Amino acid sequence: MSRRRLLHGTAGAAVAGTLGGCAMGGEADGDTAKGVASAANPLGVKEDAPLEVVIFNGGFGEEYAKAHEAMYRERYPKSQIKHAATQQIAETLQPRFVGGDPPDVVNNSGASQMDFNGLVSQNALTDLGELLDAPSLDDPSVKVRDTLLPGTVDVGSYDGRFLSLNYAYSAYGIWYSQTLFAAKGWEYPRTWDEMIALCKTIKAAGIAPWTYPGRHSRYMSWPIVAAAGKLGGLDVIKALDNLEPNAWRHEAVRAAAEAYYQLAVDGYLQPGAEGMDHIQAQTAWCRGQAAFLSCGSWLESEQKAVTPPDFRMAIAPTPSLTSADKMPYEAFRGAGSEPFIVPAKAKNVRGGLEYLRVMLSRKGASDFTRKVSSLTSVRGAGDGITLGPGLTSVTALIEASNGGAFTWMYNSYYRKLERERIDGACAELFTRRINAAQWCDRVQKSADEFAADPAIKKYKRA
Repeated sequence: MSRRRLLHGTAGAAVAGTLGGCAMGGEADGDTAKGVASAANPLGVKEDAPLEVVIFNGGFGEEYAKAHEAMYRERYPKSQIKHAATQQIAETLQPRFVGGDPPDVVNNSGASQMDFNGLVSQNALTDLGELLDAPSLDDPSVKVRDTLLPGTVDVGSYDGRFLSLNYAYSAYGIWYSQTLFAAKGWEYPRTWDEMIALCKTIKAAGIAPWTYPGRHSRYMSWPIVAAAGKLGGLDVIKALDNLEPNAWRHEAVRAAAEAYYQLAVDGYLQPGAEGMDHIQAQTAWCRGQAAFLSCGSWLESEQKAVTPPDFRMAIAPTPSLTSADKMPYEAFRGAGSEPFIVPAKAKNVRGGLEYLRVMLSRKGASDFTRKVSSLTSVRGAGDGITLGPGLTSVTALIEASNGGAFTWMYNSYYRKLERERIDGACAELFTRRINAAQWCDRVQKSADEFAADPAIKKYKRA
């Protein structure tokens, strides 16, 4: 199971349809384990209540969870913890949700994750707002919410309720090899004009300026939307999330699409990339066949088997389109991933919330990073840990942004819109079968179809 499927897996249509048709909801009427709240026990955990944790056994494995469980057991030695790990999350847990007997904590991830739209619409998830307002484990004077990196709460919120803790943290941007750039005397471009000028130089040196996974062309939608948001401001992205009419035809979106379409028109994409999957494109990039790649911060871990020792991969923000962009160059897309939930009908909701609080401690978060080579959504939890060049550059990206991370939600609210419609439109755009204006029209038509479909639950991002 690749890191990509781990972080971005989706349930099959049959699973999603079944979830949407089953009654799984209700408030936390299954929560029978309640203790007395105190300064030492702010969430009111019943100290001897059993706790059941189910982990997705993918690229991160399950050992990190066993470490978190040990930390929980240190705090509540009378509690018996039942641990399970599976790659078949939906197949294993869907009957238990329907039967009103779900676990207390679920790592709802992987290709067979339970459909979030179905879970949310059936009120099957505990609102984690109480966790956000609880004191952090490390400093009682600091709330848990104030220990989290930007984008963590946004990506786990539905209709204003924080329902999913996305524990891992992914930064998205443009990747390049510091070794290659130093050898050639190239500087990463901060503006789009500089990008095009450098692409011309790179091509003249016999290297493809860009590669991309043509079989998953949505990867190239990420810099387009990021550039549009930086140009026009966060309201442009919120309009996309809210399926507003003509949102994808906004002048900022069109300008960004035209900019990245120029890569295809000017011959700056690696020949044959349209037939590559993500591993093939990333491997070509690691072998020095291309200079730039759009990806997230899981890239270093995913490519560790084929990355040359002296490659020194690094991530950078999408270049500014103009000197009048509303967001600074340093702004980047950053968001939590790897979702954890506490079912509304869990028998030990208090314990489930406390388990997440343990995960969000500095020790819990740093242990995770050491074990799986991925950052968490806890601010500064990677400090003092020896990181690879890629993750080191990610931490530098976060610091340089000075809190300027942003994200979008349409891929979470309406997963098929990105996975099928935008993916297909990008495949056409970067093979020049449609132009940028047609791309905007095509994606807008798809968004309008989603907006008009009464069977699809709609979400409003404020």
